[in-house]
Amino acid sequence: MAKNTPPRWDRMMQQRLARGEAAALGELYDRFASLVHSQANRMLDDESAADLVTREVFGYVWENPDAYDPKQGSMRSWVARLTHRESVQRLRTAATAAHGDGPYGGYGEYDGAAAGPADLDERVRRATAAARADYIVASMPAPLRAALELAYIQRRDYRQTATDLGVTEDEARRRLRLGLQLLSTAHTRPLEGSAPPGYGRSL
Repeated sequence: MAKNTPPRWDRMMQQRLARGEAAALGELYDRFASLVHSQANRMLDDESAADLVTREVFGYVWENPDAYDPKQGSMRSWVARLTHRESVQRLRTAATAAHGDGPYGGYGEYDGAAAGPADLDERVRRATAAARADYIVASMPAPLRAALELAYIQRRDYRQTATDLGVTEDEARRRLRLGLQLLSTAHTRPLEGSAPPGYGRSL
């Protein structure tokens, strides 16, 4: 039960937030801020916008702790869905503004040009898949994540990966295969579409 955020931790965190414990928000931020920011930045391709999304997501969690139901899934997945929803909303708002009164706030026109509805939908689809891939990597068991990082970021082959991890070559191949299988779902199970009942509330 010690992996990532156990259900017991999630329930206790929700209760602490509901009591208005500022320390609980700080703990939640320390645990999930990098996930929220990287997911938002991947979708928006804008550091400033990702900063705003991060603040808004944690502000929403602080003001609406009862919107989280531990029975519906982990707090990590809930926070990721909130991030995805807010990022998509910003993409659509920026695209709408680009067609009307010019750049929206500080975001400007994404990719340097105003996108039409079809272009925007495609961008949202690609960004959702990329954000889900980031989320999967961040959420997968540490041994699988370490194997993928060695193989695809540090460019180790499976023999070098096995040596670096201190495991057999067969085990290194197994971890890489499982990690890639998890990543392959990023294009078939978008974050927003996989939200369980009860997580349909907007920010």
